[in-house]
Amino acid sequence: MNMAQTLNNMTSGATNDNMMTLDNATNQLETCFLPHNAEWVFNYQPIYMWFIFILGFIENLFVILVFILHKSRCTVAEIYLGNMAAADLIFVSGLPFWAIYISNKFYWPFGGFMCVAVNSLIQLNLYSSIYFLMMVSIDRYLALVKTMSFGRMRRPFYAKITCAIIWIFALGVCVPKVVFRKVEFIPDLNTTSCIIVPPSNSWHIVTNIIVNVIGFLIPLTVISFCTFKIINALKNNTMQQFKETNNEKKATWLVLSVLLIFVLCWLPFHVFTFLDTLDLLKVFESCPASLAIEIGNQISSYIAYSNSCINPLLYVMVGNHFRKKAKEVYWQILTRIKSPQNGAMPMNYSAVTTRTSISMGQQKLIIRQ
Repeated sequence: MNMAQTLNNMTSGATNDNMMTLDNATNQLETCFLPHNAEWVFNYQPIYMWFIFILGFIENLFVILVFILHKSRCTVAEIYLGNMAAADLIFVSGLPFWAIYISNKFYWPFGGFMCVAVNSLIQLNLYSSIYFLMMVSIDRYLALVKTMSFGRMRRPFYAKITCAIIWIFALGVCVPKVVFRKVEFIPDLNTTSCIIVPPSNSWHIVTNIIVNVIGFLIPLTVISFCTFKIINALKNNTMQQFKETNNEKKATWLVLSVLLIFVLCWLPFHVFTFLDTLDLLKVFESCPASLAIEIGNQISSYIAYSNSCINPLLYVMVGNHFRKKAKEVYWQILTRIKSPQNGAMPMNYSAVTTRTSISMGQQKLIIRQ
């Protein structure tokens, strides 16, 4: 969290001669980050986090249940999107703890284990979501551009293995951000906070670079290449005659919508993370610039959080196939409720067995295993 990172920069204490002393940190707090500048964070950010938690929890749980409960088999893209919904669900589950933390003006009442665990949930989403989207874009690329060449690779089994690798990878990459998390009392601020105690003064610079490069630039490059090829394929009129290809195109428009919204939500966050790196390198040697970057970090974080709530809405508004699945799950549940009473099956229920041309494999998401 960016607000906590600001607190870390000011209250870490001197673990070696090169690090900022606590007295200097307190002076910086008094000059560059005045209390009246922080009040808007204490007043509004917790409310926003509770809103994102409630909305995101309900929406992403709904998406996961639709994919799990529907009788037809999940497509490769749905496996990736289902795991992305799981990552968003995990992320929003950690927000109430952070909302309480900020409401208490950075007093952490939950203990050391939860300090590490909650931050792990938040960092896990940062890396896993974009790599699930990267794999979705690769799947669409293979479906529309390399239809004949790599058809065997578009199998649910390989998608599940890939999801497991992404989860493990995301856990590994977020370790540097959580391994130095500790609950410590800050005498000058008279509070016990969940902070990062870095091993060196350059630690924040290195982790910021990791976030920008591994958490955004690399997957964004792959996504951009695939998207460019996909758009060209969608413009190819000679493909219109193939019914299966047209079905793939319908699924692809949903994926492109999710990709666009994801980039729009997360790009400001990574821009301000980069600016924060420049600030740490003393490129901006003024308090107004540092304060502007910190405020930008907060606002861009709000925008990034909202992505966890927007994706399920896109599935409903743009995803015709998802809406159909949701309706069929509704009839499926309704039938199970009514069957002990009359044993009859509604006429609409016959649609439950409908499958698309791109449905393959057993309906199991990696999140169930």
